[in-house]
Amino acid sequence: MIEAHDVQALSDVDIHVYEAVASQAVEHGMASRAGVVRASGLTEEEVRECIAHLIEQGYVVPRGDGYALGPHTFEVEY
Repeated sequence: MIEAHDVQALSDVDIHVYEAVASQAVEHGMASRAGVVRASGLTEEEVRECIAHLIEQGYVVPRGDGYALGPHTFEVEY
């Protein structure tokens, strides 16, 4: 059973990084950290922190050398 996530627990920056992951994952099947850094305009450290929070919350899952989308309860436009 998938536990319900609280999207309100995500910061605006977390959602921005999630959108960058989502856009790459939909197009390429996964997102690389370097690609998320480029797409988001954030520093690698900021992206790393957001990705860690998104993984902790279950919105993003590690996949090989990158990231994929986990189960989610909201949609984003990109």
